[in-house]
Amino acid sequence: MPEVHEYLDAFPFDAPPRKLRRREELLLAEPLPGRGRPPRDYPPIEAVHFPPDYVDQPFVPPRGVYESAAVRIEWQTMNARQPFYHRNCGVDEISFQVCGERTIMTELGSVDVAPGEFALLPDGVAHDNYGRRDVHLLFYVPGPVERLGPVDRRSEARIPPFPGWAPAPINELVTEGVAGPGQDVALAPVDEQLLLAHADETEDRLEVLRPDGDAAATVWLYRSPEIMIGQTTADASTGHAYRRLRNAEEIQYQVSGTRTLVTQRGVLHLEPGDFVRIPRAVAFASIHAAPSTHLSLVSARPIPQVAKAARQAARLTPEDIDALRRQP
Repeated sequence: MPEVHEYLDAFPFDAPPRKLRRREELLLAEPLPGRGRPPRDYPPIEAVHFPPDYVDQPFVPPRGVYESAAVRIEWQTMNARQPFYHRNCGVDEISFQVCGERTIMTELGSVDVAPGEFALLPDGVAHDNYGRRDVHLLFYVPGPVERLGPVDRRSEARIPPFPGWAPAPINELVTEGVAGPGQDVALAPVDEQLLLAHADETEDRLEVLRPDGDAAATVWLYRSPEIMIGQTTADASTGHAYRRLRNAEEIQYQVSGTRTLVTQRGVLHLEPGDFVRIPRAVAFASIHAAPSTHLSLVSARPIPQVAKAARQAARLTPEDIDALRRQP
C-alpha cells in the first residue's frame, strides 16, 4: 500500500506545517483491539447540498447551513429585490456569488457582483440586494475582519443603483448576534434615497475580491481572530498529501469540478453545491483527476451543522481508494 504524507497544520498558518510519513491503510483503519480506553463512536462526516444553479421559486428567507453563537453560514437565492434593508450589529457579513448577478446597495455605495466574487459588508452597514437569477453564500463573522486578497473594484456612490429603481420608503431590519432568526431588535421604515445618498458624504467603500481561478493553491482572502476564509484551486490531486488542522475545524463548499474527500471519518464524493464540515484534528485528503475549486472557512471554534444532511461518508478499503486514484 502507498506511503502518504500528513501535513500537521495550525491556524492561523503563520508557520510551516510539520510533515509526517504515514502508512495510509493504518491512518484510515479502525482502531486495534486493546485494554485501553475504548474508542467512541465517531460519526461519519456529512454533506449538505443546495442547488448551485438558480431554480425558479418565490422569495424565501436564507437557509442556515452551519451556526454557532459567533458564526453563521447561510445559502440564499433570489430573482428580485430583498424586501428590506438589513443592518447587522454584531458581525461582519461576507458574501460569495455562486451564480447569477446581484446588486448590493448600501450607504457606502452600490456595486454589482458576478459569480466567483466576494464582498465584505462591515458591521453596522445597512444593505439591500437585488438579485437576477441569483444564488449566493453568506458568512456572518465577528470582526474585526482583515482583508488578505487584492481588491478587484470598489462600490460607487450611484443613484439610481440599478435601472428602473425609484425611491420609496422601505423597511430597515436591525439585528444583533449572528443575524439569525429571532435576533432582530428593530424594524422601521427608512428613506431609501437618504440612505444611499450617504455614500456622497464618505470615502468608505465596499471592496469586491475576485480570486485568480488559475492559481493552483489555497488563497486566503479574509482573516479575523478566530476565522479564515479562502479558496483552493487544483488541476488534479492524487490524495497522497493529507492535512490535519490540530487547532481548528474546516468547512468546505464545492464551487466547481468534482472530487473525492478522503478522511478518517469516511469518504465522500463532492460536487458543486456541496458543503462539508471536517472536525478539528481529523486528517483528510482530496482525489480528483480534473480541475476542482472549493471554498474553505477555518474556525478555531466549532460551528455545528443546522441544515439537513444530503448524505454521509462511507468507509472504503485501501484498495477502493487506490482504484479512485486510477480513474481518469
